[in-house]
Amino acid sequence: MLIRPLHPQSDRATVEAFFHASGDYIRLERDEDPSPLVIHEFFTDAPPGCDPAQSLRLGLFDADLIALAELAFGYPTAQDAYLGLMMVAPAARGCGAGVTLLRHLESAARALGKQALSLGVLDANPRGRAFWQREGFIVSLPNQSLTLGQKTQVCHRMTKPL
Repeated sequence: MLIRPLHPQSDRATVEAFFHASGDYIRLERDEDPSPLVIHEFFTDAPPGCDPAQSLRLGLFDADLIALAELAFGYPTAQDAYLGLMMVAPAARGCGAGVTLLRHLESAARALGKQALSLGVLDANPRGRAFWQREGFIVSLPNQSLTLGQKTQVCHRMTKPL
């Protein structure tokens, strides 16, 4: 398996195909199919106060793209990293791809001196929450309202010390 940066020009078609193949998560998150806006946001969004150009946008490849992630630095505090998105293709779920990518992200955050890794998990995603809990994340800010697309739902910030 190979983990490498994803670039908005050269990897856009690969990322778009991945989002369509993994549309179940986008529908859970937004109640809509993946759109060009979702792909654009993957390459450009960052948490408040973070520079999108400094975020890591990585893909895990096993011949094809099987997982991707966006990791920003400096949110919620300067000592933290924030995992804005990590998705695993349906065919690769439960096979270790998520753990492999997460370990890489944790190492990248540690290399930059970050002390904790945070993320948001939706109430509508109990399987995702179970994964994060198995990986040592605990709820640090519960019951936040989050709107993505036209859908508003409950999100919990989870944090893991690095």
